[in-house]
Amino acid sequence: MSEFFQLMFKPFLACLVLTGVHAYLGLHVIEREVIFVDLALAQIASFGATLGFLFGFGLHSTSGYLTALSFTLIGAAVFAMTRLRPSPELGTGKPIVPQESLIGIVYAVSAAASILVLSRAPEGGEELKALLVGHLLFVEWPEIVKVAILYSLVGVVHWLVRTPLLAISQDPEGAFAKGMRVRWWDFLFYATFGFVVTSSVELAGVLLVFSFLIVPAVCGALLAQTISARLLVGWVVGALTSVAGVAASYFWDLPTGATVVCAFGVCLILCALLRIVRQMA
Repeated sequence: MSEFFQLMFKPFLACLVLTGVHAYLGLHVIEREVIFVDLALAQIASFGATLGFLFGFGLHSTSGYLTALSFTLIGAAVFAMTRLRPSPELGTGKPIVPQESLIGIVYAVSAAASILVLSRAPEGGEELKALLVGHLLFVEWPEIVKVAILYSLVGVVHWLVRTPLLAISQDPEGAFAKGMRVRWWDFLFYATFGFVVTSSVELAGVLLVFSFLIVPAVCGALLAQTISARLLVGWVVGALTSVAGVAASYFWDLPTGATVVCAFGVCLILCALLRIVRQMA
């Protein structure tokens, strides 16, 4: 048991750090109905990292990180500028082109571009695998401290501007009608999101980052009504699932990231069943 704590404590702690910020951001993503924005930004970050790798930057070097972050911030600006106002022509309060479709296009193009870049790099397949699954099992204390500080700063920023961000996430049409500078607030949201995603992808990989963002938020929406209650549910779900996934990966000798992702899938099923039982009671 002591070997388990010695080997898996740092990956578990990293998962808790990821849970803290992603469960909150996931609430905004659910409200905005842009479910794949995390995957898209993560894929943009991956494309930036692979391009930096082709230019000779190490995949986990400072230069590689800054290259990935630069591309992510460009993606944040694109998503902020492509939020279209509701179209009166449709009579539904929705824009002509849903932003989710634009996000999907960005994701597909970024993924294809990453494959093209890696096809020109030696050991491209291994680097692509690293971007998908991360290096959670081998995370070290400096990296945990770095992301914890970064995510705390992002959390402070979001706390200070929580009122306009929540208003835009929950009622964008009303925000436009009130004259709020929606696209500027969107850029702040996506830019801070980009900082989080760039660091998270480097640590945990695209798939696990997406799971940390969406599954706790969906479980919160299934089991609670208010934003604060949903956030609390998300944090609890993220923490318990991290414990289960990390433990299962150790005792069954499985890849840590993929095991935690599957644990999130099981957790989501359990939360859905719990909601059904509560409705029947």
